[in-house]
Amino acid sequence: MDRLVTIMATLRGPGGCDWDRAQTFATIAPYTIEEAYEVADAIERGDPAELKDELGDLLLQVVFHSRIAEEAGLFALNDVVDAISDKMERRHPHIFAGAADGGHHRWEEVKAAERAGKGQSSALDGVAAGLPALLRAEKLQRRAARVGFDWPDALGPRAKLDEEIAEVEQAIDQDHRAEEIGDLLFAVVNWSRHLGVDAEAALRAANRKFERRFRAMEATGGDDFASLDLDAKEALWQQAKASERD
Repeated sequence: MDRLVTIMATLRGPGGCDWDRAQTFATIAPYTIEEAYEVADAIERGDPAELKDELGDLLLQVVFHSRIAEEAGLFALNDVVDAISDKMERRHPHIFAGAADGGHHRWEEVKAAERAGKGQSSALDGVAAGLPALLRAEKLQRRAARVGFDWPDALGPRAKLDEEIAEVEQAIDQDHRAEEIGDLLFAVVNWSRHLGVDAEAALRAANRKFERRFRAMEATGGDDFASLDLDAKEALWQQAKASERD
């Protein structure tokens, strides 16, 4: 770890890398998000060697942000590590503080107390705006459910889908249509949540499936693929699906 910290200090220091020296919290934030997704992708592909590399890339982002903060006199990497260590001990009093056994519900109680200490009074406070839209929708819904604003079962959100689809079809212009599509997607996440399905993970899996089948279509269609009519492409799609089942 000391080696990595020294490398980053050298890159950011006099005579270091021009690109690294020019970065700010804001400019490297997209890379931080990207690296987190690449970690998730390596896990989903079951590739431990790639996971090791991607975790290193993600760790570099933490060191990078910490170095920028240290240069500004805000905090250093040790402060980041101390803060998360304190938080983990605070949120597990049944493990580290000798409190009565409480398990996961104590974690939520402590998190709620932390939000209150920051002046956050809404049940929705603390749900990061930068999360992927499907994931953020699920987190918002779960927060609302904790204070009793939720359907009792999956029948309610399922019926809501029909209502939202009808409102999309009745939209009077493109802005209205976009709003109603958003409501429809939010409703799909709600139904997924009640069915115990992670909507974000489900859509990632659907993306991978589409990509896999489309690439198979292209391989089968060869150089003439783009010029094939829709019926021919549909036949290739069905062939790719059948091949996966086989």
